[in-house]
Amino acid sequence: MSLAIVYTRAKYGIDAPLVRVETHLSNGLPCLNIVGLPETTVKESRDRVRSAIINSHFEFPSRRITINLAPADLPKEGGRFDLAIALGILAASGQIPVEALQHYEFLGELGLTGELRAVQGALSAAIKSAADQRALIIPKDNLAEATLCEQATIYSANNLLQLCAHLHGREKLQPEQRTEPAALQQNYPDLDDVKGQQQAKRALEIAAAGNHNLIFCGPPGTGKTMLASRLPGILPPLTQAEMLEVATVFSISPQHNKKLIFQRPFRNPHHTASAVALVGGGSHPRPGEISLAHNGVLFLDELPEFQRQVLEVLREPMESGSIMISRASQQVCFPANFQLVAAMNPCPCGYFGDLQRACRCTPDRLRRYRDKVSGPLLDRIDIQINVNRLPAGVISQTSAGEENSAQVRQRVINARQRQLQRQQKTNAQLENKELDAFCVLSQGDLNLLEQAVTRLQLSPRAYHRILRVARTVADLANCEHIVTQHLTEAIGYRALDREV
Repeated sequence: MSLAIVYTRAKYGIDAPLVRVETHLSNGLPCLNIVGLPETTVKESRDRVRSAIINSHFEFPSRRITINLAPADLPKEGGRFDLAIALGILAASGQIPVEALQHYEFLGELGLTGELRAVQGALSAAIKSAADQRALIIPKDNLAEATLCEQATIYSANNLLQLCAHLHGREKLQPEQRTEPAALQQNYPDLDDVKGQQQAKRALEIAAAGNHNLIFCGPPGTGKTMLASRLPGILPPLTQAEMLEVATVFSISPQHNKKLIFQRPFRNPHHTASAVALVGGGSHPRPGEISLAHNGVLFLDELPEFQRQVLEVLREPMESGSIMISRASQQVCFPANFQLVAAMNPCPCGYFGDLQRACRCTPDRLRRYRDKVSGPLLDRIDIQINVNRLPAGVISQTSAGEENSAQVRQRVINARQRQLQRQQKTNAQLENKELDAFCVLSQGDLNLLEQAVTRLQLSPRAYHRILRVARTVADLANCEHIVTQHLTEAIGYRALDREV
């Protein structure tokens, strides 16, 4: 038979659409043509495939070979189609049985020796192949991510020859066992390393419990970065669904790190990062830092040092939890449900309001510095807190009385469980209509909140964010209703609004 069809998967954002590799051998001058909107890397596969077939002791047919990657209007990129193209040529030339290909999907790049090399997006392909009730055959190096999908049947091979032996029925490959994520967990920095700063630690706990955005403002060296790096350690562990979402994003990223897909991500981009680096993009869209921080933490240190237009691109994803990247040829949506933590100095020299060192900044210089962070962006940050210099003697004390991350994490987990039982989402994700049901205030507390909104000139968005933070404070206190104490604490976390 001179025609063979092999199934594989393309990479389209976090999706993996099905691609049929149709191979036809006909009479004519020997050549190999690949059609179906292939990029340069796909066209180059003709040389890799030819050498891999020959070095695997098969015959490369001296005929006219036409390979169609269907659907034809879907862009194809990368070396992920090498294996499917090689198998299509072998099947069309009668060197492997065509019938054996119908129940499998194949993914992998070929080396010149016939070895299989890892590709991006193996987890997305595993999820889709399981939905279509076909087994997936991949390189060994993609096992850790692909076997996260419990429903998928996964096989792995080291080289083309080993895979062909399986298709001939001579040396059968065995289905791979599912990866156990717990074995690859990493340790986070512990909260008891931070001396003092009890108010900042309290704000960190509230942010973790309700999934709130947070900003620290204070002089240099007061522990802002140290506090922010402890946030992932007090967050609840990833659920299986969240772990699969995080792993899917990292699977398609060029910065793929297998260890990071089993824990909450913590991304810390430098302030020279571009807007594309933060939100993603490129001619072939790739996930940016906000997507790599999905279900985790995005930490922006020295916030005013970022270019203002770079920070402004965060506004929509902070509200929607996703980012839509549009290009002329395609439109890709990446998840971006991240928790923003930022740190900044109060002024360019860093000592505005410091009782121990005088600030040298002029009012005009101070205004230009603070204007780098726009009001609409600050409005979207639930908790704004000043981190002041430690009193004398605190830094030399032992950390025996400090709470560690495990103790705080348990309170955070308990508060999260109350939220999920009550509303099936965290407090930061509550819609405005849901606030009326779950954040009921007494008349006196309503008047107090209205006075705070008027005096601080807060927006309606800030009004609702105060309610969400107050709901989280009540959950940490194991209270069913929000009382005055919870509300006043939530209002106190609008430090930057009070300085306007």
